[in-house]
Amino acid sequence: MAMSSALTDLYRYPIVQAPMAGGASCPQLAATVSEAGGLGFLAAGYKTPEAMYEEIKQLRGLTGRHFGVNLFMPQPSNADTAAVGAYRARLTGEAAWYETPLGDPDAGTDDAYDAKLAVLLDNPVPVVSFTFGCPTRAVLDAFAQAGTRTIVTVTSPVEAQTAQWAGADAVCVQGVEAGGHQGTYSNDPAVDGMGAGLGLLSLITLVREYVQIPIIAAGGIMRGSQIASALAAGAVAAQMGTAFLVCPESGANALHKQAMTDPLFGRTELTRAFSGRPARGLVNRFMREHGPHAPAAYPQLHHMTSGLRKAAAKAGDPQGMALWAGQGHRLARELPAARLVETLAVELDAARSELGRQSQRGAVS
Repeated sequence: MAMSSALTDLYRYPIVQAPMAGGASCPQLAATVSEAGGLGFLAAGYKTPEAMYEEIKQLRGLTGRHFGVNLFMPQPSNADTAAVGAYRARLTGEAAWYETPLGDPDAGTDDAYDAKLAVLLDNPVPVVSFTFGCPTRAVLDAFAQAGTRTIVTVTSPVEAQTAQWAGADAVCVQGVEAGGHQGTYSNDPAVDGMGAGLGLLSLITLVREYVQIPIIAAGGIMRGSQIASALAAGAVAAQMGTAFLVCPESGANALHKQAMTDPLFGRTELTRAFSGRPARGLVNRFMREHGPHAPAAYPQLHHMTSGLRKAAAKAGDPQGMALWAGQGHRLARELPAARLVETLAVELDAARSELGRQSQRGAVS
């Protein structure tokens, strides 16, 4: 299809390693995925522009293949200060337990967006993706002029349409099954209530009715057969985070990796407990105790709980960590990233062949 040509030259296999902020998506993981034939991604979220630039330099030293960098969009400064204050008071016991102070909720809402844009326009990379909103047409046009392809994360047909109108080259359609933060444009409980998102296959089908640009599918994908289903529904590639999080090249904390298949953490939920935005993670003590009381205040709550999460990890306590994970986390395989890409590609080919045989049998009958 012509609409897919904007992306298909970026990879051998339609496998995109999701940008996972917080350390998992390090240069080693992204380079290995790209070298193996997928599309590796760095996560610039929560990093300084200087740190982002250094990681890009490291990645370029490891591979000459295509890769991407993900940016967080600036957030409105409209959090309910009283609600944030009440949540802070609620967490004083956690601060005492982990012997670390709570962070400053007013540490900033733009994640150094403009400075990161300047770095990426001065030193263009193959792909830049955006989460938590849609850039302006001027920004997307500037990247197009620099030779950089752009992808906007969306969770609804309307968001996808907005991205197409703004000039994005593609959309990453994120189903409710996805681990980590839901990439919704807004953070309004009245508009996008917790768990109200659509499942991936339904969302792909709906978005195809609204846009003509390529669709990357994200949300709960752990096997090649699921990639085949997403492609059959209209996507051109599948983005996978949880599947790559447990790879040895991933920079995720060892406790986080172990929790993926630990029977103690049997299910996932969406929560605002750690960041103030809906995010899917393994249900643990912190989520159970504080999730119901967390206000819609991002990134204020992220800043506030950052030290707590680091202290919990240092103490070896996964019950106080943000264990982001998709609904398919129990299917995680501790394979080297290159072998995982190859395994997924083989599974994808087998699934496509089986679909072809079923289609032929149906035509004959």
